[in-house]
Amino acid sequence: MRALISLSRSVPVADPGQRAESSGSRSSRVVCPPARLPALRGPCRSGQLKATSSFFRMPAALVENSQVICEVWASNLEEEMRKIREIVLSYSYIAMDTEFPGVVVRPIGEFRSSIDYQYQLLRCNVDLLKIIQLGLTFTNEKGEYPSGINTWQFNFKFNLTEDMYSQDSIDLLANSGLQFQKHEEEGIDTLHFAELLMTSGVVLCDNVKWLSFHSGYDFGYMVKLLTDSRLPEEEHEFFHILNLFFPSIYDVKYLMKSCKNLKGGLQEVADQLDLQRIGRQHQAGSDSLLTGMAFFRMKE
Repeated sequence: MRALISLSRSVPVADPGQRAESSGSRSSRVVCPPARLPALRGPCRSGQLKATSSFFRMPAALVENSQVICEVWASNLEEEMRKIREIVLSYSYIAMDTEFPGVVVRPIGEFRSSIDYQYQLLRCNVDLLKIIQLGLTFTNEKGEYPSGINTWQFNFKFNLTEDMYSQDSIDLLANSGLQFQKHEEEGIDTLHFAELLMTSGVVLCDNVKWLSFHSGYDFGYMVKLLTDSRLPEEEHEFFHILNLFFPSIYDVKYLMKSCKNLKGGLQEVADQLDLQRIGRQHQAGSDSLLTGMAFFRMKE
């Protein structure tokens, strides 16, 4: 029997930024070794999937966020999902990132292995907490973007009075520009979003390739959202469901093992690859866009 220990909202615990930028504490690691994610292996060979997007070298001052990143709230959700249904037909490589309210509980009891502990840590937190943002960036197999908007940042309902969170995580996200009052008043209902996503051609499709960075929690929240249920108690059941919705996943953090000169979190990797971020760090749209850039730059 496993139990949960709740931590106070004011207790410093791992946050979304630490998840991406640190590999030290258990609470900030991907729940299981990246090698266990499907379709994750891949060498860093030159010539494969060479990216041709001018965004790689374009100064940030020349590209406004609004030119490439679309903010999606409840009011424009259906309109933007219609656009995505068309975009994904030609741009089926999707870089993904989420923002969520930290880690607030830890499992106690006996665990079969450290991997089992990490999954139970992920499971209990994803079950208790709510996703705040989702970023999706669309490219083709060459790393080319659609003209105009290429990234959608979905902003979900979140209430600081009613919902659980880590204070450190909320502070980090607020400092990164998240508008929590607007999330409460105009945020997207996750059930409605899941219904639209299921018929969008984005999930449940073998031809769609998902790009991510250290993404255990990201996909945990996506599975919860799509199934509208708690995560399975056993890790192998989680991976079975994950593989149904997301048949092909490439995690940049794991691919870095084939590029020995790369290390660190997403921003550090982007700096080493001479990539220019568009938007603000710790916002899901900007982070997903940078993840896609990093993937294709590593393939050059």
